[in-house]
Amino acid sequence: MSFWRGTVAAVTYLFLFVLIGVGAVLALVAGLAALGAYLRYRRARIWLQEELASEVESLSKRTGELERGLLALQERSARLPISISGLQQNLSTLQILTGALASSLGQAQKVLSYSALKTLSGTHMGRLLRMPSGEARGPS
Repeated sequence: MSFWRGTVAAVTYLFLFVLIGVGAVLALVAGLAALGAYLRYRRARIWLQEELASEVESLSKRTGELERGLLALQERSARLPISISGLQQNLSTLQILTGALASSLGQAQKVLSYSALKTLSGTHMGRLLRMPSGEARGPS
């Protein structure tokens, strides 16, 4: 029986040793998987931090542009009433000039129509009298 006891003990020790080895291998595989997951997590975190930093920088630049645009709009709006009064003055001056031009054009039309009427009547009379138009006009 002592032979069997020694053999059973050896087999038991061998079996326990194999189980411990398998457990150690499984622990090593799990450790390597955890290490790989940690490295992927770390890479993803670094990438995310870089992306967020660039987005924050971009938003900061755009915010600066918006602030400058807002200041420019405020300056323009502050000058706007002055510009409107200036435009109203220019508009009234333009209306006066347009009225003067219309009056001048009306006078020019009257002069031209009188001159044309005089020329036509002189030419018509000259034809009637069979005289040149210069002689038909006579002294004016």
